[in-house]
Amino acid sequence: MTRLIRTIVAFALTLACIAALPGTASATVYAQIEGTGSTWSELIVQQWIADVDANGMKVVYTGGGSTKGRKDFSQDSTDFAISEIPYQGTDEQGQADTSNGREFAYLPIVAGGTAFTYQLKVGNDLVRNLRLSGETLAKIFTNQITNWNDPAITEDNNGRKFPSMPIKPVVRSDGSGTTAQFTTWMDHEYPSIWRPYFGQSGLTSYYPKHGGQMISQAGSDQVMNTIKGFAGNGTIGYVEYSYPLNADFPVVKVLNKAGYFVEPTQYNTAVALTRAKINQDKNSQLYLTQILDDVYTNPDPRAYPISSYSYMIIPTGKDDPRMTTAKRQTLADFTYYSLCAGQTKAGPYGYSPLPLNLVQAGFSQIAKLKTADPDVDLTDRDVTSCNNPTFDGKNLSHNVLAEKAPQPASCDKVGAGPCGTATGTNQPSTDDPNASGGDGTGGGDGGGNAGAGSGAGGPGDAPAAIDPETGLAVGDTGTATSGDAVFANPTELAANRAVDQRTFGWLAVLELLALVLLPGFYVAALRRRVNGGRS
Repeated sequence: MTRLIRTIVAFALTLACIAALPGTASATVYAQIEGTGSTWSELIVQQWIADVDANGMKVVYTGGGSTKGRKDFSQDSTDFAISEIPYQGTDEQGQADTSNGREFAYLPIVAGGTAFTYQLKVGNDLVRNLRLSGETLAKIFTNQITNWNDPAITEDNNGRKFPSMPIKPVVRSDGSGTTAQFTTWMDHEYPSIWRPYFGQSGLTSYYPKHGGQMISQAGSDQVMNTIKGFAGNGTIGYVEYSYPLNADFPVVKVLNKAGYFVEPTQYNTAVALTRAKINQDKNSQLYLTQILDDVYTNPDPRAYPISSYSYMIIPTGKDDPRMTTAKRQTLADFTYYSLCAGQTKAGPYGYSPLPLNLVQAGFSQIAKLKTADPDVDLTDRDVTSCNNPTFDGKNLSHNVLAEKAPQPASCDKVGAGPCGTATGTNQPSTDDPNASGGDGTGGGDGGGNAGAGSGAGGPGDAPAAIDPETGLAVGDTGTATSGDAVFANPTELAANRAVDQRTFGWLAVLELLALVLLPGFYVAALRRRVNGGRS
């Protein structure tokens, strides 16, 4: 018995010493928080929730669309929301779209590209390298282009013709931030196409369905399921890039202002968002909301034009009816993880890590939780300790990810290609041999096939001959094999600054001690039981 007591006392003293160590956190009291909203952001948010669960944070998130998220937050039925667009005041249906007096702040949380995924087959082969200009896309989603053999689509693909088949656009039926992002882009870039169809100027969260071929579905997952389904041939829809990436489905390469067709990989989205502006008027209802005009027209050859980010809407009122210190602490630590270490997982999931300016903006919003409740602990919350892969904590002007982004392949340029590389793989096509692993396999021949390290081809080369019956390049089967691909191996971008682990690392230490010491407790108790039985 004495030995068991000594062991327990030793364990307690060890825990006391750990708690007293500088830079370690005492036990933090958390409480479950709940949110609803964006399906555009949901895949990475669910991963972050799984990540922090082991640290005692319980977060519940349900999609349903950005409009639902904003409405639930305004009705005090959730602790946070995620939305691609801010409160509109009055929505396009004339209904109120406000927080209903609940104090809040917009916190940048998820960056990514709105992708156009599709199912288009030539024979039995799925086309995986479709290219479309922004004008062609706008006309497809406003019923001005209705067949896959339209001359505009042929021109975008440098003479490659597709079979005569009706185009079936798949749009969102629910109030969607993805719809709002897409229609904002069309309204800004192609007003003469979008506004006559919509009947007015501006964005909408509810896509107006006109025409017999258009299909409406609720949620990004249902849009994706419709397109990849058995009856999906001829469909095209808009979702966050992570959805086709997860489904192993192709996406459209969209023409940018530099004259290159690019897909929304983490690299191309990060480059585009370097031109994002943020509303800095602290007295404005739209403080910290995005201004994407220069993103749409970014002249960098790598930029994906329809790139944006979503917001977490957090409660900042001192007397918020749902908030307690424990809930605010959970929200603060969850958003800290999401802005920092969580962003290292953005790229593999089909998103793009937030750049420095948006992370800094996020920290300024987290600080409002402590303003509302001084008992919230925000120790060591700053960008220099933030394990985010887009910037260097020692040199905050260094955008690491944007500098790593490879240049597009020469066959991606207008008048060349199309490249033979498959899309929807999260791997950019490029002629850079270093980006493809430095083994000399990264050339593109400008005619739709990958070169064996030659790097030859480009805008000046003649396009491949096209078979008028199949619409394929002569000798092409319509599918990209592993031998055809010009892929860049994504650079592993992760910081390992010790301070970033400080908030959560002490739990791992306690778990290790438990693994070491608890067996001793068990053995001591067992010996006592045996000795007691002998007496």
